[in-house]
Amino acid sequence: MAASAEFERAQALSLNDQPAAIQILHKIVKQDVKPEIDDELLKAKEQSILELGRLLSKTGQAEELVGLIQYIRPFLGCISKAKAAKLVRGLVDILLDMGVSTDREVELCKECIEWAKEEKRTFLRQSLEARLVSLYYDTKQYTDALSLASQLLRELKKLDDKNLLVEVQLLESKTYHALSNLPKARAALTSARTTANSIYCPPKMQAALDLQSGILHAADEQDFKTAFSYFYEAFEGYDSVELTSRAVMALKYMLMCKIMLNSPDDVQSIISGKIGLKYAGSEIDALKSIAQASHKRSLADFQTTLEKYEKELVADPIVHAHLDSLYDDLLEKNLCRIIEPYSRVQVEHVAKAINLSIDTVERKLSQMILDKKFSGEC
Repeated sequence: MAASAEFERAQALSLNDQPAAIQILHKIVKQDVKPEIDDELLKAKEQSILELGRLLSKTGQAEELVGLIQYIRPFLGCISKAKAAKLVRGLVDILLDMGVSTDREVELCKECIEWAKEEKRTFLRQSLEARLVSLYYDTKQYTDALSLASQLLRELKKLDDKNLLVEVQLLESKTYHALSNLPKARAALTSARTTANSIYCPPKMQAALDLQSGILHAADEQDFKTAFSYFYEAFEGYDSVELTSRAVMALKYMLMCKIMLNSPDDVQSIISGKIGLKYAGSEIDALKSIAQASHKRSLADFQTTLEKYEKELVADPIVHAHLDSLYDDLLEKNLCRIIEPYSRVQVEHVAKAINLSIDTVERKLSQMILDKKFSGEC
């Protein structure tokens, strides 16, 4: 049977019998091809490689996908440089978007970059180096990320590749934010937005820019109203391209803004609305529980929620940073409420009333006295 017909059959099977589709695509990919003779097989093999990559991603076969990227290298010499670059970058993107760590992503990316250098494929090398910057950021190798990003930015500005330039500038902003260098993070984001304004920016990239803008507004200026607007734009962008995990992240940050603005009713209306129901899950439940604890000004409920939803709240550095500030605010309000009726009070009594250790309460009261939240004497 002709390769193109086999490919169509695999596509049809991929809807309800993915293992059978993967088997057919493997057969097409393993076929030897002579570009000057069999143009149909060349095209079918090219399509099959990408489709196989998508199916391996859907079925969670990360190791097999790594093997596929390495296996197809000899075939890339049979197609144009532009098509080869698109194919390799597409497969690497599919692998990294899986979010499954095989501990080989950085090594694989470096291998592909070396291969691109040997083959003198500049565009592909730069594209892969941008992905390597992203990997360094994800694995918290911030120094390596900034070093490679600055080198890559110099090259891209000369070549005027604005799409890739936006991507690297955004990654630079995220890395500086992770290092708590907010002025440089804001400067890099401004550069990325300026570059993006001069080209067509795909919804996914525009959403990523909006998300980073919201994060910086919340972190730098504590401007949660503006941050909410950016997170909402990011959510709509990710929702339109059906990137569920990213859409949930943007929705989570929207709810966080409403909690920080002390608007628990808004949190409830978002959760019970259409978008809240569509993306319901543990991430949204965690923020709902925090909103309820904040509304009740209950430190016990707050701590219980943090323990119950550790992965969703504590493991997310953006949410965790703001929840620390919210906890401090709640603690101060509770302490003020307890000591307000008295002219003199024992620290032991306050600690017992608030259900915290004496050391914690003493430290916080001392801080509040120094901040002149109230006057205190021994």
